[in-house]
Amino acid sequence: MAVGRLSKLELQLMNVLWNEGSASIREIQESFPAKRRPAYTTIQTTVYRLEAKGAVRRAKKVGNFHIFQPTISRETAQRKLIDDFLALFGGRIQPVMAHLIESGKLTAADVKEAEQTLRKLEQEGK
Repeated sequence: MAVGRLSKLELQLMNVLWNEGSASIREIQESFPAKRRPAYTTIQTTVYRLEAKGAVRRAKKVGNFHIFQPTISRETAQRKLIDDFLALFGGRIQPVMAHLIESGKLTAADVKEAEQTLRKLEQEGK
């Protein structure tokens, strides 16, 4: 299922659902720290937008509220976000890699893990 871009708040809500498996709007809202907690109606509107995008679905109704579940995996959302990000660089990863190296955010261990993944993909013929 093709899900459009997710905003920062939408990703935060999705993280709650990915971690919990399912939750009500109130449970999602209460997962935020009290000092930075969005209003209930903000969470509600955002959940409904996620539902319209096909990222969540109503799993069941309990009393007068619904329980929502994610319909896309964390990995799918991450891949879409990374693809959208790389599109800003014309699909080139080199500028991103250079920045990660220069900023110290890419370690030798990260490079080794990436090399292992590349070797595995080559062996599988991908």
